[in-house]
Amino acid sequence: MYDFDEIIPRRGTRCIKYDTLQSEFGRSDLNPLWVADMDFRTPDFILDALRRRLDHPVLGYPSTGDDYFEIVSKWVEDLHGWNVPASCFRYVPGIVKGFGFAERCFLQPGDKVIIQKPVYHPFRIVTEESGFEAVNNSLLPVYDADGFLERYEMDLDRLERQIDARTKMMVLCNPHNPGGVCFPAETLRRLADICDRHGIIVLSDEIHCEMVHGGRRHVPFASVSEAAAHCAITFMAPSKTFNIAGVVSAYAIIQNPALAEKFFKYLESNETDYPPIFSAEATRAAYTEAGKAWRAEMLDYVQGNIDFVDGWLRANLPQIRAVRPQASFLVWLDCRKLALPQPALVDLFVNKARLALNDGSVFGSEGTGFMRLNVGCPRANLQAALESLAGAFNYL
Repeated sequence: MYDFDEIIPRRGTRCIKYDTLQSEFGRSDLNPLWVADMDFRTPDFILDALRRRLDHPVLGYPSTGDDYFEIVSKWVEDLHGWNVPASCFRYVPGIVKGFGFAERCFLQPGDKVIIQKPVYHPFRIVTEESGFEAVNNSLLPVYDADGFLERYEMDLDRLERQIDARTKMMVLCNPHNPGGVCFPAETLRRLADICDRHGIIVLSDEIHCEMVHGGRRHVPFASVSEAAAHCAITFMAPSKTFNIAGVVSAYAIIQNPALAEKFFKYLESNETDYPPIFSAEATRAAYTEAGKAWRAEMLDYVQGNIDFVDGWLRANLPQIRAVRPQASFLVWLDCRKLALPQPALVDLFVNKARLALNDGSVFGSEGTGFMRLNVGCPRANLQAALESLAGAFNYL
């Protein structure tokens, strides 16, 4: 059994989540529930593997070994039921970087990339800063009987109407960040049919795929049809699941030989397909039976945190509703019934409640009225945060 209630001090460890509060929010006296890493102890079997490597006095150029991607491939098959040969895998130094590499590899200046807001904002930033046009196909909100957001769906008819001769690529975020949706297989098949028919490459961010809740099994986009396998570049990583974001350990999966040859050659020529020494060691340690057991306990605890936040808000702050995520430790808070302008909503959380959450509007204008809450922390910390939020309502 692992102790996910343990409070681990992180201030002063040069971590973004705690030590950049002053620069990001204008004050340092905040309870940080924003950056998407967890406050749980990185599991001992990973730390022990890193310590064993440090026992050797030379940190020279590492070799991953012939079995590295065999291990990763087996993990993907065991967890998702997706059998892909190890030759289809390559290391990338982070998923957003991988997206940027793929765009530069396959696109020409002025080409268009479809994104679906609200969505993780670096996808738009890396696209535009690389000289390409980000075209928004907003997700469709589905509301419950009380008028709160329940989930998002794709507007595939509108998406196809937006495609023109300059549209060459699409970004898929599945499981979705910040909405927590695991898009249904039928939706993914329709998307694949549209994109493959129009010659559009789909960059599929699946970094939260190992954190699905409720006994679900993640459905990789590339697994749903031949069309999906033909047009997809899939990105995964153990970083969210095992709380090793600081050990950059992402990988790309490509089944289409033509796409694989071009992209893998691009990575190799830029020497970005070579995992650092601790990345390979951490991934090997994570993708084991011990990793499966730790993952199961962690997911149970995170699910309990989601239940706690949802129940607490319904009982004490019914003006705010948690959109229950189907995956990840990120909870999208629907605050629209407060009827506050977004700056006032942010001020309520930051300066009144002393909480650091992600401003929903950074994910696109569709996120106005929302805040993103990271529940990957000890439950006592969540309870203190919610009580602070309730106290802040005295200012309204």
